[in-house]
Amino acid sequence: MRKLKLDELNRASVAEFKTQQKLPVVVVLDNVRSMHNIGSIFRTSDGFAVEKIVLCGISAQPPHREIEKTALGATQSVDWTYYAEVTEAMDELKAGGYKIIAIEQAENSTMLNEFSPAENEKYALVFGNEVNGVSSEVMAMADDCIEIPQFGTKHSFNVVVSAGIVLWDFFAKLNLKQ
Repeated sequence: MRKLKLDELNRASVAEFKTQQKLPVVVVLDNVRSMHNIGSIFRTSDGFAVEKIVLCGISAQPPHREIEKTALGATQSVDWTYYAEVTEAMDELKAGGYKIIAIEQAENSTMLNEFSPAENEKYALVFGNEVNGVSSEVMAMADDCIEIPQFGTKHSFNVVVSAGIVLWDFFAKLNLKQ
């Protein structure tokens, strides 16, 4: 076995990425405070070719060197917008036909392994603050809530890990069916 060299990976250029088909998902960051987490979510969103990222509230915005440390250029490939008020972002996404899904531990949540995204649906996946999670404003506006099953002693994953798990699950269920 041999590790592939960078020039063997056949990666899309930023221009090619901008025009390729995207996962019908918008990632919403609801008051995510860590710029490293924001950058990592940009990088993960690039890897799964999401439509865009919506930054809300205290979530920092590119360009910023602390975001770029972990984004590694993904702020150039992944489209993004910013809203001071998360409710304004939710209203616009709903008007655009997106189903709002909070990623949170909540009453009546659907376990990720039991959720099946529909092929003809567009999704806005909302990931919350590292301490407080998804805001109550978003929870009140959400169409559904997905919970990631956990089996250890801790009650939460890091927001970046949660984004990676959920985005992989959506990508696999929508694109890798056999």
